[in-house]
Amino acid sequence: MLRALPRALRLSRPWRSLGARDCASKATTRTPEIQVQALTGPDQGITEILMNRPQARNALGNVFVSELLEALTQLREDQKVRVLIFRSGVKGVFCAGADLKERERMTAEEVGFFVQRLRGLMSEIAAFPAPTIAAMDGFALGGGLELALACDLRIAGTWQGRGGTQRLPRCLGVALAKELIFTGRRLDGMQAQKLGLVNHAVAQNEEGNAAYQRALALAQEILPQAPIAVRLGKVAIDRGMEVDIASGMAIEHMCYAQNIPTQDRLEGMAAFREKRPPKFVGK
Repeated sequence: MLRALPRALRLSRPWRSLGARDCASKATTRTPEIQVQALTGPDQGITEILMNRPQARNALGNVFVSELLEALTQLREDQKVRVLIFRSGVKGVFCAGADLKERERMTAEEVGFFVQRLRGLMSEIAAFPAPTIAAMDGFALGGGLELALACDLRIAGTWQGRGGTQRLPRCLGVALAKELIFTGRRLDGMQAQKLGLVNHAVAQNEEGNAAYQRALALAQEILPQAPIAVRLGKVAIDRGMEVDIASGMAIEHMCYAQNIPTQDRLEGMAAFREKRPPKFVGK
């Protein structure tokens, strides 16, 4: 269970829902669009966010965005979250991008405000302290691909995607990103892996969750690593990529300095010396 989360999230069923604050009156009558699950047993430390808006193919609507922002706000304070997986509960779709039907009912001012909220959502995902993995078992278009690009790692099953004027060139390079954006070309999973857009591309299975299964296996590889070192490594890479190499080395030094006094570093050294698996506690 997620002990750091409020009581409202501690439901008896495996998936826990989050009702958006600005839609509280509807929370008891509709199916939640964002659900959270903390895995147990040998997978303890892995948390999953299930995107479940089948009627709109997980489009980024107001309720969807509100619930996802709330989930991230709660989870980022939970030190027991070692890896966060984003997955879809809608077969064949990861996230279809903007909810155009909802957007056409907005005024120009409302559109501007909502787009700003979307950018804030992607920034929250990118800044999440633990490693994040996008399990892309289906289409990821526009904002859906932006959501995946905001994650640290990406796995593609049967997948097609396009979009992203800022994160895409940082991932693929300027020229290739421009070609994809100018042409609106969609890529499948194997093409995306060849270009370096995703870490792994897997053949889809009958259940339609091959990318999720690979993402889970990848998360299980991360779990045994020292959680503080992993989080600081993420900070060093993310911040270092924004500056010159000398400044990046200074950032790395500051991150390592934070790791020196931790119990986990001492435990790692002791385990190596004693030739045994380490037992990290996140302190």
